[in-house]
Amino acid sequence: METSAFLIAGLLVALIAIFTVVRAVRIVPQARARNVERLGRYHRTLNPGLNLVIPYIDRVRPVIDLREQVVSFNPQPVITEDNLVVEIDTVLYFQVTDPRAAFYEIANFLQAVEQLTVTTLRNVVGSMDLEKTLTSRDTINSQLRGVLDEATGKWGLRVNRVEIKAIDPPQTIKDAMQKQMRAERDKRAAILGAEGQRQSQILTAEGDKQAAVLRAEGNRTAAILQAEGQSRAIDEVFQAVHRNDPDPKLLAYQYLQTLPQLAQGSGNNFWVIPSEITAALQGVSKAFSKELPQSPATREKPADDTDAQAANDTAQAAEAAAEAVADAAEVDGAASGALPSDPPR
Repeated sequence: METSAFLIAGLLVALIAIFTVVRAVRIVPQARARNVERLGRYHRTLNPGLNLVIPYIDRVRPVIDLREQVVSFNPQPVITEDNLVVEIDTVLYFQVTDPRAAFYEIANFLQAVEQLTVTTLRNVVGSMDLEKTLTSRDTINSQLRGVLDEATGKWGLRVNRVEIKAIDPPQTIKDAMQKQMRAERDKRAAILGAEGQRQSQILTAEGDKQAAVLRAEGNRTAAILQAEGQSRAIDEVFQAVHRNDPDPKLLAYQYLQTLPQLAQGSGNNFWVIPSEITAALQGVSKAFSKELPQSPATREKPADDTDAQAANDTAQAAEAAAEAVADAAEVDGAASGALPSDPPR
């Protein structure tokens, strides 16, 4: 009985000793910290590694993370200066620099940071209208960080960054903004289309102008060349006429050849024949009625009957043409009310 009691007592003492040793040894991971209270009062902070405490006297508090932490808060309704409610979602980056202050200066530092962020955000955004709020995220972030860093310094916290993740205006405002953006795009598209059309018209007008100038230059050059050609042709004809010295009989014959062409027009119902033409035509008929002088070769060889007949036919045709022209002149004179004839030359 006594041996059994001693064994049980020894086991209990051993268990208590082991438990005491276990409670005296505290291993803290890297970038972590634990506060130690001795008899209910803060004593020290355990650093990363192996630490020894007095069992049953020292009380070790929960682990505090010393790394930079990221907290995303739920979207909070904020009223802007122009009385519009927007939902703002924020992200906070902070780090615990003093484990003692983070544990003893504030009951729940994470909740305190969240509420302080919401309050500061409402104060900052409340002084801006919607358009400025949407375009001033950097300003809002810097103001939030300044206020939070100043307020959380005594809590053993350091706010590194504050970012606005999203700003959601009401659905009606979104629809109005989309319509405005669509109108702006349509306006820019219309302006660009008008500019393109104007440039196209300007280029087309410039092309037409250059084409008209070149066409006018070509027409002018062609007219000059044509006039020079006609001038040279008239000069050549005039020189040839003067060199050959034609008699009136030849000119009358040429006029006689031109008369059928003058009468071919549909509107040529009345035309005037000068009085000199009838006399010239009579001369032509006499010229054809006379025997032409024969060359030496012609004298040696008598003319055939066919050539004589052709000469007689030509003479008769010339006489008939002269008589027809004379009759036509008399008829035209009578129809025109006995107009005075051209003065004899």
